[in-house]
Amino acid sequence: MKEAVTKLTERGQVSMPSFIRKKMGLLPGRKVIWKYISESEIRLLVGERKPKQKGAMRGAMKNYLSGELATTADWMRVLREGEGS
Repeated sequence: MKEAVTKLTERGQVSMPSFIRKKMGLLPGRKVIWKYISESEIRLLVGERKPKQKGAMRGAMKNYLSGELATTADWMRVLREGEGS
């Protein structure tokens, strides 16, 4: 079993080693649960994956657009065009 050592920051934060994140497929925003076992042991549990939310931007954009945008690239193009105004 591979091991890694990390340090606790002044703010009480730790970094999870990249090989663990990659092996477990963990992405930013994923919840983890810290479970106290004893004075020298904790267990880190990975929270359930939430299904990707489809169409989250559609609610915000419905007042500005009519018709169907097919891809994320289409949405990003429309949003970026508004930046130049």
